This record gives sequence, C-alpha cells and structure tokens, in this order.
Amino acid sequence: MAFAWIFGTILFLLAGSQIYWLFRVRSFLKKRVQSRRTRLFLASAGLAAYLAFFALNVFGRRPSPTRLTLYDALVAAPFQWWVASSMVAFLIAILLWPVRRAAGLVLASPGRRQFLERASTAVVAAPFVAGAYGLFYGRLNLQTTVKRIRLARLPKAFEGFRIVQLSDVHIGPFMTENEIRRYVGIANALKPDLVALTGDFVTWDPSTQQAVVNALAGLRAVYGVFGCLGNHEAWSNTEASITALFARARIRILRQARAPVAVHGEQLNLIGVDYATRHHAPVPGQEHVVRRYLEGVESLVAPDTVNILMSHNPDTFDRAAELGIDLSLAGHTHGGQVALEFISQELAPSRLVTPYVAGWFEKPGGQLYVNRGIGTIGVPMRVGAPPEITAFELTA
Repeated sequence: MAFAWIFGTILFLLAGSQIYWLFRVRSFLKKRVQSRRTRLFLASAGLAAYLAFFALNVFGRRPSPTRLTLYDALVAAPFQWWVASSMVAFLIAILLWPVRRAAGLVLASPGRRQFLERASTAVVAAPFVAGAYGLFYGRLNLQTTVKRIRLARLPKAFEGFRIVQLSDVHIGPFMTENEIRRYVGIANALKPDLVALTGDFVTWDPSTQQAVVNALAGLRAVYGVFGCLGNHEAWSNTEASITALFARARIRILRQARAPVAVHGEQLNLIGVDYATRHHAPVPGQEHVVRRYLEGVESLVAPDTVNILMSHNPDTFDRAAELGIDLSLAGHTHGGQVALEFISQELAPSRLVTPYVAGWFEKPGGQLYVNRGIGTIGVPMRVGAPPEITAFELTA
C-alpha cells in the first residue's frame, strides 16, 4: 500500500510537472517573441527536441556501464537532473500558488506584487540550482565519519578496535569502478582492523557484479573484510553469484551466518543477514518479505560477548535490540540522498519508509549506525546527504 501511494504520487508529479513547464515555456515565448510564426516554430522545434530527448532516455536503455560514457554524461545525466528538479519545482509551485493568489488580492502596491512574483520565481527555480549542485558536487563530496562506540561488554583485547563501514556502492556510470577504487584507498588509509560492507553493491544490472567485486577486492583489514547483501542483490537476482565472486576475492559475505573475530584469545561475534522487509516491493518474487525481522537469528547471537550485526535494512534494529545485539550496522537509505535536514530532520524522503535514516541511534539493548553510502540511485545527485565512509573505534 505504501509503495502504491508513493508510486502514484511520483507519477502525478512527473506528469503534472512536464505539463506545467510546457505551459510556462509557452507563456514565456508569448511574452518575449512577437511573431506568431516564430513562436510556433520555436515551440514545435522545442517540443520535438524534448520528445526525442525523453524517448532516447526511456527507450534507449542498454546494459549499465561501469565507467562514465558520453551517453551518460550528455544524455542520461541532464535528463535525470531535469526530471528530478522539475518535479520538485512543480511541487513548490503548487504549494506557493494559494500564497501568491492571496497576496495578490491583499497587496495594493504594484511594486510589492512584482517583488512577490520575482521572489516566487526564485524559489521555484531553486531546485534546478540544487539539482546541479547535487549532480556535480554533492554526490562526490565524501565525508569520513569517525565515531567512538561504547560497548559495555567489550573484551579488553578489543579496546580501540577499528571497524570501517562502506555501504550502498551501486556501481554504474556515476559510481564507476575507478571511483570505487578511490574510495577503497580512502578506507584502507583509515587502517581498519575489520571492514564491514552493508549491501547494495549493484543496482539492476547483474553484469556489473564482477566489476564491483574487482574494485572492492583491494580492501585491506587486519582481521578481514566481511559483508551482507542488500535489496538490489535480491532484486537483480545476484545474491548467490556475487557471494561466490566475493569469496574468490577473500571477502566473506555472511548470509544468516556468524563469524567469530578473535584477538589475543578473546572474541566478538559478527553476524550478517540478507535484506528483509515487511513491506511489499515493486519486484514480485524478490521482495524478501517477512512477518518478523531477524527470524532465526536468535541461534546466531552469542550470549556472553559483544554481538555486531550487519543488516542492510535499518528497520531490523528494533528486533536486534530485543535480542541483545550490541551494535547494528546498516545502510539502505542513502541518508535520504536528496534531503533538507539542515532545515528540518523530517525533510528526507526516506522518512516515509523508516525512522532510521542516517547516523547513530540508541535504545535499551543496542545501538545502530546507518551509513549514508557512497552511491546513488534514481538520480545521480545528493543534496543534504553527502556520501560517507564510517570508521568506528570500539571502547568499553
């Protein structure tokens, strides 16, 4: 039901925004171009170019490359920027319309009405500027977060133990194999004792899995590189194949499994689970829908030591805390990807799906950190949710 509501809203905004902007262009031409014949020519040429551009993006799909191609740079990226920005601008225009109407009736001064009109135009244009920022800078503005995590049961041998987390890689033309290698170098420079990869290595195309494994194979950690799988491995039907590829690269994917990590005779318990959800997704047969999160994980929890869970979906945290899992590491949300949390914490699309959008959370029984990931999905832009690599220092 939630997915249907979200899909319907997006469809309305997409169709409505394109019609709205066509009328805005028509109005602009009518004001600026005196000749009716010239207006008709410009409008026809513009509409033909728009339809061709739209068709080229919608029907010109091909296997996802793992490097930036001319098509992606000159066709796909501008189209995605336009669609996302125009939809948000249309939504703002809808919200501003009653304000403009009411102010137009109240304000007697032509100067004030003109000022209001210009201010409204600037606000409606803001998403296009923000979208360009997110495309050219925001999605590449990596933040390295270092956080001390206090775990009361932590064995003395693990004092200062460092875990580096990467999540939501989404290899593709806007997160290329070479770009991933750059992030791998940054992660290695943090000198991890252990690396945790929390899913969504691919997006839709199974043919990209070898490239992402090749890029991540460069990760180095004293006690190993471990990971879990995300929803896009399920949706692309690559769970088994990418697990095998990672195994050949000496990266262990934990699928409803645990791995003891030993230091000087003392241990902590690392658990990994596949993506699971309680909401039906738009990919029939691959949803991994469960009635209760972390079913069967009880037997993987070690009662007398620190338990760390890698789960792509942060919604498993409530159940993890009930089970006494000390620390959960998740991803999935991209921190909202396009969010305005510097204005309000509620202004992130991911909050429609989960309360655990980004950062650190605590409740009786456990702690959670939701990594914003390094890749993007849908549109290759980030606003208010920069990509992130996280380094955790464990302490008692």
